[in-house]
Amino acid sequence: MAVPRDRMYLKFRLYGFLKNLRFFDPFILLFFMDAGLSFLSIGLLYSIREIFINVFEIPTGFLADTFGRRKSMILSFSFCLGAFLIFYLFPGFWSFALAMIFLAAGEAFRSGTHKAMILDYLKIKKITHKKVEYYGRTRSASQLGSALSALIAIALVIYTGDYKIVFLASTIPYILELFLMASYPAYLDGDIAMGREKTRDGVKRSFSETWNSFIGIFKNKNAMRGIMNSSVFGGVFRSSKEYLQPILEAQAVALPVFLYLVDQERVAVLVGLTYFFLYLMTSVTSRSAGRIASKLSDISRGINITYVIGGALIVISGISAYMKWYPIAVAGFIGIFITHNVRRPMNVGYISDTIPSKVMATGLSVESQVKTMITAVFAPLIGWLADVYGVGQALAVVGLIYLALLPLVAVRKTNSS
Repeated sequence: MAVPRDRMYLKFRLYGFLKNLRFFDPFILLFFMDAGLSFLSIGLLYSIREIFINVFEIPTGFLADTFGRRKSMILSFSFCLGAFLIFYLFPGFWSFALAMIFLAAGEAFRSGTHKAMILDYLKIKKITHKKVEYYGRTRSASQLGSALSALIAIALVIYTGDYKIVFLASTIPYILELFLMASYPAYLDGDIAMGREKTRDGVKRSFSETWNSFIGIFKNKNAMRGIMNSSVFGGVFRSSKEYLQPILEAQAVALPVFLYLVDQERVAVLVGLTYFFLYLMTSVTSRSAGRIASKLSDISRGINITYVIGGALIVISGISAYMKWYPIAVAGFIGIFITHNVRRPMNVGYISDTIPSKVMATGLSVESQVKTMITAVFAPLIGWLADVYGVGQALAVVGLIYLALLPLVAVRKTNSS
């Protein structure tokens, strides 16, 4: 049976498309560098964001599962809007740190919650066996949003001559997200849609059930390996992915093209176009995640294989950047992005096979929390290594550390997978 393309399918895809119209994504590290920050300071900003995500993560997961997922999503986009305005209006490390805290709150209220809504919808429609393909197709729309975002960002930076305009422009799609979330049906709020949680006893009972199921996650070895595998890859990916930008900047200066543009405009064009084609490719791979998973004997095998591929590509990109083989380094990064988007639907599918649907938002929030802890450690480490030794050496070292963790996080086949 094909994936049903009904109204909610379109809304899920629209959510991802609008969410990824973050026009600052291709330029955020260059924006920080332009503001005079060192790589270590930039790494500390990322670490601040991750630490506060960690602080907010579990409480917001409980709020989503206990009081309503739509409210959680609306709060998420509201915090993000505040962050964008701070970035635009108030330059400086401490202002950026405050904006990162707002982004952390936005990420914490969102992470796991929307995936739980999708998985609940598939359960209602009795097509949970299609979850990898369905989530891959909705994620594909996110990557299309990122691709379009990169093109629009080029025009914004060239027109204004300033990176900060991309933050102001990002408020528009996020305001639209508020209206989209309000249009979601009440039954996707989770168990509270049944009405019994409207009483005080009902809320206490729901919280107690959520807590007991949450504790059960840590007693399940398969669930914890799935969470750790996804988190280690995601944490290292989030810590390192922005370093594509200074590599592209170095390539833009070296290439004898777009010579009629000033340096910042040349960088904006090369970076924006690279991210545009990158996200087009990741959109295609996200749509194909279900087909790729179906050709494997089980999801766990695909997760472990792509884990190793991701680490090898980080090492290759780092060595290539050190040797100033910039095209190979860029190609390596593109491979890392593609691997991430092939893996993500598989990870979500594997984790959903090992934890109860009642606490799906909480379980995925646990995964996101572990990921933020890993990012909080690796982001300043990469920044410090990049300041002292160079970007290439930093990436190569982190890639080797990541590969060394494989025996601890390799997932095993489950009955469901």
